[in-house]
Parts: sequence; structure tokens; C-alpha cells
Amino acid sequence: MKNYALPIRFGVAASGSLIAYFLILSLLGLHVNVFYSLFNAVITGFAIFEAIKYYKLKKGSEFNYAGGFMAGLITGGVATLIFTIFFAFYSTELQPGFLEELSTKWANTYRSFEAIVFLVVATMGFTSSIVLTLAFMQLFKTSNTTLVKSVQNI
Repeated sequence: MKNYALPIRFGVAASGSLIAYFLILSLLGLHVNVFYSLFNAVITGFAIFEAIKYYKLKKGSEFNYAGGFMAGLITGGVATLIFTIFFAFYSTELQPGFLEELSTKWANTYRSFEAIVFLVVATMGFTSSIVLTLAFMQLFKTSNTTLVKSVQNI
């Protein structure tokens, strides 16, 4: 559990930022426009980047790709899980008519649409976490040139 404390902290911070951003959008009446949710990837991406960066600083020369990758995935996963729970609570308890505002012609029943929305929110969060983690790990991984140079010296 000690190895996961840093990514969990960044995930909780990211989820707090995601929730704050969503609530600000709702105060402005913009939370029904799905295009504003694209900024969620920026918030989550920043948290994942920082988690990997601090994990690399903490590990120093012991930093490896798998550890950094896990730090990014845990950060994004925690942020997504907490935000999805908040979103479900918000849309069912705090503002029950919210999902009806989001519904379109293809939503046949309220319950099936509700489940689809929650699934989409979670899937978007987890998918963007994986993609962002893979992208950021390219910045933090150790270069293969040092490996090649050490092999050539043998």
C-alpha cells in the first residue's frame, strides 16, 4: 500500500479538480454541453503527469517503466472512480432532471439511458487514463541509447 500512496493522493486531487470543474460548469449552466468534458482529460492528464514525475523523483535510479505506468494508471483510475461516483450521485440525487436534459432521441427509457451515461463516463475516464499514461511514459522512460552504449562497450 505504501507504493500506491503517491498515485492515490494525486488521483484524489484530480477527482477534486474534476468535481470542482463540473460544479463550476453547472453553476454557469454549461454542464449539459458534453464538449466541455474534453477539459477533463487535461485535468486528469496533468495529475497523471505529475504523479509519474514525482514517482520518478522518489525512485531515482530504481525507476522503471512498469512502476511509472502503474503510478499513472492508479492516479487516473482513482480520479475516474471517484468522479463517476460523484457524477452518479449528482445526476440522481442532487439534480434528478440532469440526465433528462442530456437525453436525446435515441434514449428510449430513462433507466437504460442512466446506465449508459454512467458507463460512458467511467469508460472515457479509464480510457483517457490509459492513453495519457502511455503517452507520458514516453517522456519518463530511460533511453535505450544507454543500454546500446553499455552493450557496445562489452
